[in-house]
Amino acid sequence: MQKIKIGIIGGTGYTGVELLRLLVVHPYVEVVLITSRSEAGKRVADLFPSLRGFTDLVFSKPEPSSFNGCDVVFSATPNGIAMTHARELVENGVRLIDLAADFRIKDIDVWSKWYGMEHACPELVEQAVYGLPEVNRSLVKNALVVANPGCYPTATTLGFLPLVENELVDLSDLIADTKSGVTGAGRGASVANLYSEVNDSFKAYAVSGHRHHPEISQNLSIAADANINLTFVPHLTPMLRGIHATLYANMLDVNLPLERVHELYIQRYQNEPFVDVLPLGSHPDTRSVKTSNMCRIALHKAGGSGKLVVLSVIDNLTKGAAGQAIQNMNIMFDVDESAGLDNPAVQP
Repeated sequence: MQKIKIGIIGGTGYTGVELLRLLVVHPYVEVVLITSRSEAGKRVADLFPSLRGFTDLVFSKPEPSSFNGCDVVFSATPNGIAMTHARELVENGVRLIDLAADFRIKDIDVWSKWYGMEHACPELVEQAVYGLPEVNRSLVKNALVVANPGCYPTATTLGFLPLVENELVDLSDLIADTKSGVTGAGRGASVANLYSEVNDSFKAYAVSGHRHHPEISQNLSIAADANINLTFVPHLTPMLRGIHATLYANMLDVNLPLERVHELYIQRYQNEPFVDVLPLGSHPDTRSVKTSNMCRIALHKAGGSGKLVVLSVIDNLTKGAAGQAIQNMNIMFDVDESAGLDNPAVQP
């Protein structure tokens, strides 16, 4: 088959290099263009020596017509950039996968409140498809614009999904206690992310409100076809990559055996190549998914309270960003959904 021609907007961050790491060995694609205003003219392999021998690409400035020869463009830029390119890309028949948040939240006013800017192309938000394959696979296939989910929302949504779809839990009291590695904050220089600041330490942040809260609430409300109430607290952990979501819910039927709930999870995800429901009693760790596109899930009943506890782990840069974006691309172009993504996790 003819290779899918790929363009990348903004390839100098952690998500950008993760995209490249996966795409340069993907059997069905050719990366033809990668842009960066700050690094224009520099060889990609000079900025990221891990890619030496895998690509001869050179960063270029993002010109309006740069992407006209591409089949699909990945935008791996900060929030607010993809929306400035989207209209022209779509008008020129180029499909867009945005790894930032420009198209994730359908309510424009809610989006503007959380992201602090006016949306540049609100007319495209409604037709954009939220790119969680386990929910919207059929819609992703024909989408012109795909809103790639956030990392916390991916782990949390996949963890809660079978519970809300099957009306098993009290929707008024869902709790997501989540932890992320420091790469989730991006590659930009920041005192808060210095080694001496994060090493040998652990802290919660954005307890009064985090941008991923409305995204997760939107996902679960759609799945439940009802309003939900979510307490979402993120934490920063002294590791490079990974998301661990510890999710709590009150069962409507307190006598429903955990084994039955486990069966429902297995049934829900049995045909999903990147969701692994572990045996009862398991405690997944983040290194079991490091550099892989897998989400691993385990179920427990908490001692004392009897609350249902769901443990959900992903790699924030892979299933939480670049890997999921490539999974969406595979679906869009009708190639093997696992192409370029079937590598096991790195351990240790």
